Formats: sequence, C-alpha cells, structure tokens
Amino acid sequence: MKRACYTWEGDTLVLNILGTPNSKKDAIGKVKGHQLCVSVTAAPRAGRATDHMVRFLAEEFDVKISDIQVVFGRMNINKQLRIKAPKRLPAVIGQQELFG
Repeated sequence: MKRACYTWEGDTLVLNILGTPNSKKDAIGKVKGHQLCVSVTAAPRAGRATDHMVRFLAEEFDVKISDIQVVFGRMNINKQLRIKAPKRLPAVIGQQELFG
C-alpha cells in the first residue's frame, strides 16, 4: 500500500513536504513518494524559505499563519507541517483522499 503524503489527527492535517526554494513561482506540485512537492520563490537562508512557504500554504489552505506549525525541517527541504482545521484542500490532496 502506498503511503500518503498526509494524515489527519482530528481536524489537523499533518503534511509531509519536499520543499524547493528559489523557484520561479510559489506552487503546490505533485506527490513524490510520501511527500507533497511545494516550490517557493524565497531563497533558503536562515529559514526564510520555510517562513515564505508557511505564508503561501496559509493562503492555499485558507487558514491563519498561526494555524500552521513546522514540526521539523525548518532548515531542510524535508519538512512536516501541522495545519489546524484547513478550510480548503488543494486538488492533489483531494485526489489522494479519493484514490489514496
């Protein structure tokens, strides 16, 4: 059975991310292995790319920035985020819910 890039803990979405800094645009990509690919335009300096990613994902999931917690990977491309009560799910997660 394929491992999903996320799990639910109550109303909190736990999301495994493979981050790509210095991209041309902020974007949620495809699932690669057990991680969701997320690209951001910010440079990977002192955790700024992760901070930028959190702001970007807050908009995508329609939550406040404070509703997203970086569990691990602030200074790494491999990250885990906890998103409290997301109001909107990107298509790639919706597809995994249906077919995962």
